[in-house]
Amino acid sequence: MADIEDKYAENVAGKFYVDEQCIDCDLCRETAPANYTRSDDGGYSFVFKQPTTPEEEELCMEAMEGCPVEAIGDNGEDEV
Repeated sequence: MADIEDKYAENVAGKFYVDEQCIDCDLCRETAPANYTRSDDGGYSFVFKQPTTPEEEELCMEAMEGCPVEAIGDNGEDEV
């Protein structure tokens, strides 16, 4: 389970975040490319844009549920 205390600093403020458990598998970036991107220097994903539509929200949830190491968190704020 993702831990908000361990989230990457690059995550934009809002509901979704990626923490230090990320293994850079690319699933979130493939599932919700409008919201997740990669830190090339760090070798991990992070949220660069919070969802602004119900469709983006659904894709972010799908990415969170599919994350193999549960590195994506939902702090319950800023729902679309």
